[in-house]
Amino acid sequence: MAVHENPAVSLSQGIRMMFYVMTPNETAFRNEEEVPDYVQQATPLFIGMLVLEFLLSWVKNGRAAIRVNDGITSLSAGVLSRLPGVLAKSVELSTYIYVWNNYRLLELPWDSPWTWWLTFLGVDFGYYWVHRLSHEVNIMWAAHQVHHSSEDYNLTTALRQSLTQQYASWLFYLPMALLVPPSVFAVHLQFNLLYQFWIHTELVSNLGPVELVMNTPSHHRVHHGENSYCIDKNYAGTLIIWDRIFGTFAPEREKVIYGLTHPINTFEVLWVQFQHYVHIWNTLWDTPGITNKLSVIFKGPGWGPGKPRLGLPEELPEITGKEVPHNPSIPVALQAYVMLQFLLMLGIYHEMFATKAILSQITLLLRIGYVTLTLTCLGFLIDQRQGLPGAAIWESIRCLTFLAFHRFGYVKMVFASLAIPTEVGVYY
Repeated sequence: MAVHENPAVSLSQGIRMMFYVMTPNETAFRNEEEVPDYVQQATPLFIGMLVLEFLLSWVKNGRAAIRVNDGITSLSAGVLSRLPGVLAKSVELSTYIYVWNNYRLLELPWDSPWTWWLTFLGVDFGYYWVHRLSHEVNIMWAAHQVHHSSEDYNLTTALRQSLTQQYASWLFYLPMALLVPPSVFAVHLQFNLLYQFWIHTELVSNLGPVELVMNTPSHHRVHHGENSYCIDKNYAGTLIIWDRIFGTFAPEREKVIYGLTHPINTFEVLWVQFQHYVHIWNTLWDTPGITNKLSVIFKGPGWGPGKPRLGLPEELPEITGKEVPHNPSIPVALQAYVMLQFLLMLGIYHEMFATKAILSQITLLLRIGYVTLTLTCLGFLIDQRQGLPGAAIWESIRCLTFLAFHRFGYVKMVFASLAIPTEVGVYY
């Protein structure tokens, strides 16, 4: 196989990578630097599939599958989770490369289809255990609960990712670094994530024989449920066979109610990301004894003194099927404003990734700060935060920050035609 440069993927490749049907030949790279950023290049496909789901849901059910408040929060979490990648490689890839460079026992050929398929299985097996322990270890659940905090189940939910989960998940892939080249690992780490995007939908029902081997929307709906039969089931990334082997599989039965067993009832993205860490901290101080304190951190989220490692199933709230998602009323004009500001921020975010190699560290840090401030303020607006400072004050601060950053060249308008009114705003 020839050595590849770092090209943009074609439309055909883009569609196929979303379903993990790229071939070993077209995804073989000698060095990890040559591996495309498939996840970042998938952004147009994410948007296109979101629009398609919206339209199909409207035609099929007479209503949109996505609520503005929940959808913007999910997308905001996805943007936030990607920001560390502006400054450095992911922890998963960086630690993998370190182990490979210093401790590898064997060097499998980077251009062998056998290496490609072995890595496919290895990454998916590692993901199963990352995912399972992210439900069974409280400190890991603190990161992963972000993904489960949505009370809807649509393609935006797939993008509701944790900012901190990668700081624990890297451990589970290190054994592969003893023999699998980082370039092959980097490809499958991305494809495993991308595959899981399309299974976050209610529009696809049972897929017949495919359900026996592959993770599907039906299987993953169960995983996102708070029904008693759904708890701690179906951890699969791509292959459902791991759940069947290790006894964590459950088929979809009655209507699935989505979300956390104890809803957080907020759309503020930073609180969505960090609220369970605060809960652990408070519980830690309220729990007597060093052994019990360690158990608060390393046993299940439902654990308490005198209880089994994963807690008592009978203490879970009863699900009636009539639960209503948290959905405070938001004026239509405010919804339109939030969507517009999110789209403008998305342009800045995408341009930052596209030009990060030529931007200074201070510019990158300021843009990361501005994007984070924008996501936070939009969450305040959606929640219609009261008190001091309220949502209006925070949004005023954000707008003034944007004007200052734009004036000094730290952010650019997505559309050049918007630059003139922006400059007017700076001076007047």
